[in-house]
Amino acid sequence: MSESSDSRNETLAKMAQSRAQIRRLLEPAQHPGGSDQVVDGGVGEFPRSRTMKLLLSGRGVGTVGAVVGGLLMARPALAIRLARMIPAGAVARMLLVKGLAALRAKRQ
Repeated sequence: MSESSDSRNETLAKMAQSRAQIRRLLEPAQHPGGSDQVVDGGVGEFPRSRTMKLLLSGRGVGTVGAVVGGLLMARPALAIRLARMIPAGAVARMLLVKGLAALRAKRQ
């Protein structure tokens, strides 16, 4: 084989390795036994990604609130335009569910 062919094969092998690493990072975590069950609940559980779980946790909500507050102070017109794009019904439903869950947790 020529040097360019060897170099090409080496590059393709590195690309395949990096794709496998990315695929492992993006797939949901699985049990150590290798079963198909997902650690954090069911396959259809929302949210599946670590980023969304962080944003919907207590610290994530505080972080998003700080970013939104900063945006409102720095660029109010842009914040209002972005707020119009957010589906109000879905956000209200999510806040209502979180509020009810917090009330239930306090009662128990």
